[in-house]
Amino acid sequence: MGRLFGTDGVRGVANSELTCELAMNIGRAAATVLTDNNHRHPRILIGKDTRISSDMLEAAMIAGLCSVGADVVRLGVIPTPAVAFLVGKYKADAGVMLTASHNPCEFNGIKIFSGDGYKLPDALEGQIESIVLDHSQEMICPVGGDIGCVSEASHAVRDYVDHIKSTVAFALNGMKIGIDCANGCASRTAKQLFTELGAECHMTADAPNGVNVNKGCGSTHIEHLKALVEEKKLDAGVAFDGDADRCLAVDEKGQLVDGDFIMAICATDMKSRGKLAKDAVVGTIMTNMGLDVFCRENGMHFVATKVGDRYVLEKMRKSGYNFGGEQSGHIIFLDFATTGDGQLTAAQLLSLVHRREAKLSSLATLMEQYPQAMVNVTVKPEAKLRFSGDGEVQKAVKMAQDELGDNGRIVVRPSGTEPLLRVMTEGKDKDKIKGIADSVADVIKKRLT
Repeated sequence: MGRLFGTDGVRGVANSELTCELAMNIGRAAATVLTDNNHRHPRILIGKDTRISSDMLEAAMIAGLCSVGADVVRLGVIPTPAVAFLVGKYKADAGVMLTASHNPCEFNGIKIFSGDGYKLPDALEGQIESIVLDHSQEMICPVGGDIGCVSEASHAVRDYVDHIKSTVAFALNGMKIGIDCANGCASRTAKQLFTELGAECHMTADAPNGVNVNKGCGSTHIEHLKALVEEKKLDAGVAFDGDADRCLAVDEKGQLVDGDFIMAICATDMKSRGKLAKDAVVGTIMTNMGLDVFCRENGMHFVATKVGDRYVLEKMRKSGYNFGGEQSGHIIFLDFATTGDGQLTAAQLLSLVHRREAKLSSLATLMEQYPQAMVNVTVKPEAKLRFSGDGEVQKAVKMAQDELGDNGRIVVRPSGTEPLLRVMTEGKDKDKIKGIADSVADVIKKRLT
């Protein structure tokens, strides 16, 4: 992990940690790194989410980009995966998304996509960091007609919605669904998309006001959607996060269908149609053990990576796989997208349910989920880096794994986006794994807080 970039771009409290000056300098550095001398005016797309600081940071980023000669195309409020898609469709040199995803409104962030629509690899992020923090390369600031200009993409939402619709072979006619937009980017696209696919849409958290993004709603507060589905007696519900790159679902009984279950359902269907490359599913070390067991029992194999959808994607591209994701709802259908896409995931899942004339609750019984316990410990940034070298913490982790044995596991890792160490335990005995997670967390608190 770099000094600026975490597992999902740059993130911090807007106007405090993520300042206008920093955003402007990242814009300058990114334009320099991502374009070459053959482009007199490189073309860079910029999108944003609904939080109040996005306008401010957008203005700063645009100033930085234009100051080094880049032309900027404003996409407005639009989902993160739309930026990744439109970079390719509009033949741009790069794309920038201003969002803090599932975090509260005071946070914001910068995600950058290269010209092929993929998130930047570590090496390119390192170059940008070096320019911004170490002044390793002089910024060339043109004058006169060589300064960049700004334009608007008036059809961005339409083009993105049409793309998602093109991936669905079976419409949703007759389905009644709940949609929680997290007062985020999906508020701009979801009702249009799923209505045009034929569903009767019951919307919630689709009225952003700048400060209510993710507040008591969306994929981080799924109870809101559960209540809507039960109250309206809907066929299913889907919930997105602030930038709509993740999706969780709720079945007709109001029960959560998380990313692991979504992967099990979709992978099984893809395999049956000969669409699952190498019969493989890519997840992370935090993926529920139940998915690994399910894959082995159904002629598929599970591949685990570090936490973060960028690492899932890197493994997919390197090994020729086309499907993977995370329990949190970042699901990647590589045949259709270059990044996780919540609305694409929802469209694929709901279309599958409708095509098979099944209940989502029935499909979700395919996989047995092992109980998991998660304890988050708030620590200072430097503690996130030194926990792996702390002898007492590592001793506690080893003792915990020995106690869990072959039918359980423990994972301790730093959050890539928040000042936290996450302790996750998993096994058959729910009470036992919770006690073990708490005991390891107590050691971390004593040693690192």
